[in-house]
Amino acid sequence: MPVETQPRQEQDRSVVGRFEMRRRLPNPRLTGIVTDICGYRETAPGHLRNVEYASLTVPLVISFSEPFAIGLGKAPGDNDRFASFAAGLYAGPVVIESFGGACCVQVNFTPLGARRFFRLPMSELADRMVVLDDVLGAQGPALRERLGNAPDWTTRLEMAEGFVAARLENAAETPFEIAWAYDRIITSGGRTRIASIAERLGWSRKRLASGFSNTIGIGPKTLSRIVRFNRALSLSRQQIADWADIAADCGYADQAHLVREFRDLAGEAPTALSIR
Repeated sequence: MPVETQPRQEQDRSVVGRFEMRRRLPNPRLTGIVTDICGYRETAPGHLRNVEYASLTVPLVISFSEPFAIGLGKAPGDNDRFASFAAGLYAGPVVIESFGGACCVQVNFTPLGARRFFRLPMSELADRMVVLDDVLGAQGPALRERLGNAPDWTTRLEMAEGFVAARLENAAETPFEIAWAYDRIITSGGRTRIASIAERLGWSRKRLASGFSNTIGIGPKTLSRIVRFNRALSLSRQQIADWADIAADCGYADQAHLVREFRDLAGEAPTALSIR
């Protein structure tokens, strides 16, 4: 999905006869916490399938209708149905299917923002979907009811944004050391050595991994893999892909290493992804 460049701008991505989608950036006060808020409703029966690659998005989905079928690293089975839920980071492809009756609001958090909002160790959300009541308690059903009764998408998105802002008012700040380490990995494109980050902090690698597990849900090495993958994918879509050059630029040992990482994190070869 394209990303808007102005705060609070809404974009309609409806497809006549299939679905309607409204997406907006949040208020600037949520910068670094929420990347965007979406409203989605399917308008006709049918089987829709989408594969999401390993990313740094932590979604909160609040559904008013049929659940989604979601499989982590595989096609979803009959028991893989989820309506309202939160999902932590996952180092692999996520297969999402729906059947023409889905309707929901989705709030997309950054990894650091998610820890502050959910007020849970993010290891409890990593590699899984957790139902709304378990992550928000009694506030979850109340929010779902309010959003479901709202008259239009603009009102729903504003209500969701207001709920997030209110819940963050007394939230604990991210530990400085983890925020710094996270930023080092992001700004380096995943190329910074984890040992050097731990050394700069005066921490052991075990302590650093424990801090990341609590705050982000995955270890710094896994985070670096996801960052490198997304940078490589972005570069391949900006130019005619020379995979050997992209592998070198992104810090892979060689092109074969890049291919293995794409298969692990996206479920496909890099040449299949770059053309989408």
